Amino acid sequence: MRAIAQDGYGSPDVLELRDAPTPLAGPDEVLIEVRAAALNPADWHFMRGQAYVVRLVGYGMGFGPRGPRVKIRGLDVSGRVEAVGRNVTRFRKGDEVFGQGNGAFAEYVTAPESALAPKPTNLTFEQAAAVPEAASTALQGLRDAGGIQQGQHVLINGASGGVGTYAVQLAVAYGAHVTGVCSTRNVDLVGSLGAHKVVDYTREDFTRVADHRPYDVILDLIGNRTLSECRRVLAPEGTLVLSNGDGSRWFGPLGSLIGALVVSPFVAQKLRPLAVRSNLENLTTLTTLIESGEVTPVIDRTYPLSETPAAMRYLEEGHARGKVVISVGPPIAQPPST
Repeated sequence: MRAIAQDGYGSPDVLELRDAPTPLAGPDEVLIEVRAAALNPADWHFMRGQAYVVRLVGYGMGFGPRGPRVKIRGLDVSGRVEAVGRNVTRFRKGDEVFGQGNGAFAEYVTAPESALAPKPTNLTFEQAAAVPEAASTALQGLRDAGGIQQGQHVLINGASGGVGTYAVQLAVAYGAHVTGVCSTRNVDLVGSLGAHKVVDYTREDFTRVADHRPYDVILDLIGNRTLSECRRVLAPEGTLVLSNGDGSRWFGPLGSLIGALVVSPFVAQKLRPLAVRSNLENLTTLTTLIESGEVTPVIDRTYPLSETPAAMRYLEEGHARGKVVISVGPPIAQPPST
């Protein structure tokens, strides 16, 4: 099969299209004929080997001191089931699925049965691949960490990005009054997703708006404001959810997340770092919202598998509106029977 792989850390130039062995499904796994995959910031961090500390402690995640132990990139995937392991009961060959499997930038990938769900009936493969990581991050950030309730005032910092476009739609679906923060060129997009107010950060600092009631929930997807600045516009018992942010090369966003954990016991406001787990329950919830029309994936650009390095360059520029997707298409050759 064809796959995008890397031997060392670095720029998108380390990503190469090469032939690789077709994986075999284990007892609890599904072999997927990949039709589309989506890029996430985690793919960029893995490509670069940042934060550096992860190279030392991330052995179980596929990192190594000088290069990745897991060579093929990609996590979010959609496609058709090619084969199933002997313990798999929910899927059979030909089923259309979406979810997560390590090594998704390839013609075939294996994934645990528990990490997959039937593809939403109203989505293309490209749209479905854009869902798992980003939409699960938004869902867990608002519902689980944020405890979002109907009628609350919610702010999404980074509302036009891969996670942010889902977060705006989910917050609206939960009945919140939503403020989205984005750049000038994305104001109309965020408004079209249902945001009740859009703050153009090039013209206005959302942490210094004096005439707005405090926010009950802030989902910070950028990490470009300090804890004290965000707390200034957070309700006295509101919740600040911290996700992503590039941080330093050595520690990435861990510095700000640890800072939140240190401060949290001493204030009434809840300061919560977000640890994301894409799972079947999340995928099922998201499928219901997608098929009802309450949530729709936003895709900025789609690239063929061979142009994955160009897709990664675009992602790392930091200006993508919604998701960046890799369209894989039918494989050149069928895999051996398993």
